[in-house]
Amino acid sequence: MEDILRRFCACGMEHKDHEGYTHDWVTLLPAVQLAYNTSQHSITGKTPALVEKGWNPLLPVDHLKKNLLTIHPTAKDFHEMWNRDCETAAKCIAELKEDNKSRWDKSHMEPDFKEGDQVLASTLSFNNLKGPNKMRGSFLGPFTIIKLIGKMQLNFPGNTQSFQ
Repeated sequence: MEDILRRFCACGMEHKDHEGYTHDWVTLLPAVQLAYNTSQHSITGKTPALVEKGWNPLLPVDHLKKNLLTIHPTAKDFHEMWNRDCETAAKCIAELKEDNKSRWDKSHMEPDFKEGDQVLASTLSFNNLKGPNKMRGSFLGPFTIIKLIGKMQLNFPGNTQSFQ
């Protein structure tokens, strides 16, 4: 919830009603809370309201009917503002995903190791090395690659067994 509030406050959008007044972000907190509690989460596959209470609250859209003759102007303005903000948020998320993908594609290179190559092994994987951590080197090796099956299998010298 904290992350949503930070993003909501930092987005810099102006929320104006039909009279041209800008709303303080505090007045929009109930809308953020409702949006959070009624949005389906990827981990549970359910809304927080359904997980906590066992039911989903009715949304304003559930009460609106297409054949209403009059709708209060503030409700229309809020609905239009909310739709604009949802479109802006969706556009920002799409741009962020594309930016993250392009950064990953620029910097990511698949390792081109082959069997028989010499490599160094990170000491982070070893729990049985003696001595203080600050005196230990960051890498051990070089070691010869025996097989490439997902992770590499290395040939360690002496009586130690191979390590994946």
